[in-house]
Amino acid sequence: MTAVTRQDRSRDDGRGNAVELRPGDAGRLALVLSGDWRIANGLAGTSDIEALLGEGRVRTLVCEDGGLRGWDSALVSYLLKVRDLCAAREVAFDAGALPPGVVRLIALARAVPVKADAARGGAAATLPVRVGRAVLDNLRGADQAVSFLGEIMLGLGRMLVGRARFRRVDFLQAIQDAGAQALPIVTIVSLLVGLTVAFVGAIQLQQFGADIYVANLVGLAMTREMAALMTAIVLAGRTGAAYAAQLGTMQGNEEIDALSTIGISPIDFLVLPRVLALALMMPLLFIYSCFLGLLGGYIVGVAMLGLSGNAYIIQTIGALSMADFWVGFVKSIVFGMLVAYAGALRGMQAGRSAQAVGVAATSAVVTSIVFIIVVDAVFAVMTNLLGI
Repeated sequence: MTAVTRQDRSRDDGRGNAVELRPGDAGRLALVLSGDWRIANGLAGTSDIEALLGEGRVRTLVCEDGGLRGWDSALVSYLLKVRDLCAAREVAFDAGALPPGVVRLIALARAVPVKADAARGGAAATLPVRVGRAVLDNLRGADQAVSFLGEIMLGLGRMLVGRARFRRVDFLQAIQDAGAQALPIVTIVSLLVGLTVAFVGAIQLQQFGADIYVANLVGLAMTREMAALMTAIVLAGRTGAAYAAQLGTMQGNEEIDALSTIGISPIDFLVLPRVLALALMMPLLFIYSCFLGLLGGYIVGVAMLGLSGNAYIIQTIGALSMADFWVGFVKSIVFGMLVAYAGALRGMQAGRSAQAVGVAATSAVVTSIVFIIVVDAVFAVMTNLLGI
């Protein structure tokens, strides 16, 4: 084995670090560190250590204090690199003879796992690997979504038998957030949707002298489809995202863990009030949205097409039936529960960082809209098959 190797990075001002390798008996190699180990002084190389370890005769590498004057993360980084070299060649690494501060820093570095995305420039995963990971992630996500739905059903069951615990004030606050505070945006959107549908219909119907049928078009479109659909999308962007952000923040602050620790179900205490509030408020907002959409059509019919107000109202009443209203009403209840479910699901799945809260809110909106569109399509097929 090579006798003694020394690397000295001393500077002109006398500061710098130095490494000395002292081979001993029975495969022992002493790594003697001295000087000032700071980032500004640069790091010593590990090529000599690697060469000695490569000879295959070193069994134990012992770090010794040869006069360390000061250090920062530069020394820890160097020692961790040496430790990794030893681990790769199954050589014992012993840093117990170094000052206690250095030993504690090494122990701390061992205790904190390296983030998966901390390293840059790593080899990119191949396409099959990425596809496989995406499939597994989606399967895990589907499994979590079904489990979360089951937990909500169990929570509703506990509530029906009086065993679910949540505060009445939280429930009333959720009703206010989902209902009264959503009125301004629902008003604007519903009125404009009614105006838009009426304008589109008027352009086509005027070509056949059938202006009066704008009332039929607006009435059916708003009650069966647009009122429930647009209100649900508005609430997905407003209330559903807020649910995800609230629960995600509580997840990051470990408040949800604290509830579980003291024996309170987070599903009962946090999720149920929100789901119930949206399921109750959504039908009321649907009725409100229907009225404003019909008002928008009325404005276009009277102001643009020159129809009389009474004729427009009579035509609308004749075109609509209670079946049309109930189709939209049932949709609104289902959409409300879907928005609350998606918001709560993404919030409870959120990580414990500020970035995760934003991701959860965005994901809640996207998930809600996808659910709404899919369920609306299912409703369309079912009502067509049933002749409703």
